[in-house]
Amino acid sequence: MKVLRNYFTLFSIAGLIIALDQWTKYLVRANLPYNSTWLPESWVHLEEHFRVVHWYNTGAAFGLFKNGSAIFTALAFVVAIAIIWFYGQVEPSDYLLRIPLAMQLGGAVGNLIDRLLLAGKVTDWISIGKFAVFNVADASISVGTALMLIGVWILEKKEKQARAESDPQAKSETGSPSETQASA
Repeated sequence: MKVLRNYFTLFSIAGLIIALDQWTKYLVRANLPYNSTWLPESWVHLEEHFRVVHWYNTGAAFGLFKNGSAIFTALAFVVAIAIIWFYGQVEPSDYLLRIPLAMQLGGAVGNLIDRLLLAGKVTDWISIGKFAVFNVADASISVGTALMLIGVWILEKKEKQARAESDPQAKSETGSPSETQASA
């Protein structure tokens, strides 16, 4: 029961991301012919900045490494297994790492589902400016990675501060110049 409780956040967040990703991709595939664009008439003035397109990608996120579908399919399995294993090693109270891991898992599995069902292709549909076309899974992986980097930075900063506060020698080494002169 403890194991299920431990993984509840991971599978809940990842599941929501997978569901949203697959639903939006289905809507695009069902309603928009391949290689076409859609934008509500009232948003025509935004077409240069945002539009919905129906596009396939055989590479990594944001169109990188085209034609690497087999590698990215295998990599998605490895990443998903690694995230599930690593998540169990993270303290339950450490949401600065747990939530980003769940976002990355959801994104990896969302794109993996496409690769398995669409002969190695991933449906991309969000087009912003001149940036590469992407989808909810790609965005989730990217935001999850950014949040993880921020979380690791915050945790390292807290640990460094805790070490400095608990180590009297570190306090004297980081003391003000007048304190070190007075002790000399």
